[in-house]
Amino acid sequence: MKASIRNKLEHINDRFEEIAALLADPEVQADTNRFRDLSRECAQVEPLSLCYQRFTGAEQELHNAEEMLADPEMAELAEDARVEAREALDELEPELKRLLLPRDPNDERNVYIEVRAGTGGAEAALFAGDLLRMYLRYAEQQRWRTEMVSESIGEHGGYKEVVVRIIGQGVYARLKFESGAHRVQRVPETESQGRVHTSACTVAILPEAEAVDEFDINPNDLRIDTFRSSGAGGQHVNTTDSAVRITHLPTNVVVECQDERSQHKNKARAMSLLQSRLLAAAQASAAATRAEDRRLQVGSGDRSERIRTYNFPQNRLTDHRINLTLYKLEEIMSGALDQVVDPLRHEHQADQLAALGNE
Repeated sequence: MKASIRNKLEHINDRFEEIAALLADPEVQADTNRFRDLSRECAQVEPLSLCYQRFTGAEQELHNAEEMLADPEMAELAEDARVEAREALDELEPELKRLLLPRDPNDERNVYIEVRAGTGGAEAALFAGDLLRMYLRYAEQQRWRTEMVSESIGEHGGYKEVVVRIIGQGVYARLKFESGAHRVQRVPETESQGRVHTSACTVAILPEAEAVDEFDINPNDLRIDTFRSSGAGGQHVNTTDSAVRITHLPTNVVVECQDERSQHKNKARAMSLLQSRLLAAAQASAAATRAEDRRLQVGSGDRSERIRTYNFPQNRLTDHRINLTLYKLEEIMSGALDQVVDPLRHEHQADQLAALGNE
């Protein structure tokens, strides 16, 4: 094991012991916020610290066994102990490296998923609807909850733009690589000559801001408008100006919520979405110098910019970032997204491990 990695592990182990002592301190226990933050940090470093303790224990056992080999009467027993200790070390070292990988602080958060029709007109809007259904079915399989935030219906169906909140454990961790331009190749329903058309949509996955004070927003920077919902109607058609649109004047970021019949609830949800957008923009700006984050950028929605292509005539899905091709498009569009999500996550983890090994 490299000295730099061992130094990190020693530091983390020392920090775990320090946190354990602090959590037992009555003064810390009386400070709710500090106790919560330390408990959260403890939960993050404890698995790594315990694994490192098992690793150093195995190292000591190996050292003891090698010393015992010099004694002829203990040689056979010592050799068995040496082999066992070496096997334990071989198992624990890659596990330590995996646990040492930097954690994305957003991984456990809920998300706002935004799907927008790009190039392709009515067909792009229809595809936006298909993408949303795919994500909603996947969320259902994961037992996540979903809430419609806002929608702009396409002229022939689908969505010009739609925003949905997804609530559950580890939502961002599984969906964060969905951000980008998604290209579709298929014969539109309006195509009389059977020609394949290419359209595109953009998807943005925004981690939900954890608390109101996480991203400080000056109330004077906001313009809040109310309007009547433009939903599809029905027996619960909105007859009051309960929908809310909030404009953040310094950045010109606009959010709206029209799903609830209560203006108060719509305003609260719109504020949460605004925070998430501003937080995501700030994080993206801070990360702009990291080349690996380029594959998470949404792009303009142009056909030529894409992270993934959905070819319906060939029942083929291709993720261009990792050269993944699956001839299971119909299955994936029905919500079986793990077979795309898992390879993306594994590739990202492999990149992190490679970077860790180069340190």
